[in-house]
Amino acid sequence: MVGFGILHWLFVLAILACVAIPAGRILKRTGHNPAWSLFCFVPLVNFVLLWVFAFKSWPIDSKLNNN
Repeated sequence: MVGFGILHWLFVLAILACVAIPAGRILKRTGHNPAWSLFCFVPLVNFVLLWVFAFKSWPIDSKLNNN
């Protein structure tokens, strides 16, 4: 084996798409830029941003507090 073949890289791209596309759609639905989903692939940063995202105020929070 000299290196990785085209099949390997297609598999890697498929896995990356299976992570980035849903994360981008979730971010877009919550009013954020979908490009933030690229941080899913940065070690340690992904966990920090997940915690920040989980505990920040969401648009639905303001709707619930106004009623």
